[in-house]
Amino acid sequence: MGFFYLYYAIGLPTFFSLVIALYLLFTGSGEAFNIGRFLEESSPYLWASTGIGFCIGFSVLGAGWGIFVTGSSILGGGVRAPRIRTKNLISIIFCEVVAIYGVIMGIVYSSKLTAIDEDLLYTRENYFTGYALFWGGLTVGMCNLLCGISVGIIGSTAALADAADPALFVKILIVEVFGSILGLFGLIVGLLMVGKAREFTAAVPLGAAAVQLPFISH
Repeated sequence: MGFFYLYYAIGLPTFFSLVIALYLLFTGSGEAFNIGRFLEESSPYLWASTGIGFCIGFSVLGAGWGIFVTGSSILGGGVRAPRIRTKNLISIIFCEVVAIYGVIMGIVYSSKLTAIDEDLLYTRENYFTGYALFWGGLTVGMCNLLCGISVGIIGSTAALADAADPALFVKILIVEVFGSILGLFGLIVGLLMVGKAREFTAAVPLGAAAVQLPFISH
């Protein structure tokens, strides 16, 4: 099982990437594999919008995953001990907060998007904003994804432990609180990453402040 997972998840993509790279190299088209050109030709809107999508999408995915894991355990344990159903809803709330973090950060990031003509879009400031929103959104989304999974697993354990011994609930709840703080760390880091990013602004007329890119004609 582990061998096939490593093969299809790591080995196969690496093999195809190597074949494509060698093909471009030996056919005289090596310049087609140009990361710098890709970064220059990509619109800052692409990076910013993708980052916002990652931020909200991964956050909601983590919250849903956590609610699924915790909710199933609460329903199963509630059959044996109905008293745990109300008390363990706090685990569901912790998972839902993860999605709220993502939505809040998505709104904050979206406030930096403004409509600009394509000819006046490619400036250093706009590139910085686009990249900052992309990596900030990815950071927040991944932190919230792992936070939601962590809270869901711990909440599931708390529900089953509470059904067996009510004295264990508070002790496991402390661990769950620390797990939920991981999402808050991601939110703080995401705010720091875009703290110096400005809103998208148009370049000065005549291209005085525009970046002179070799692959993009203004």
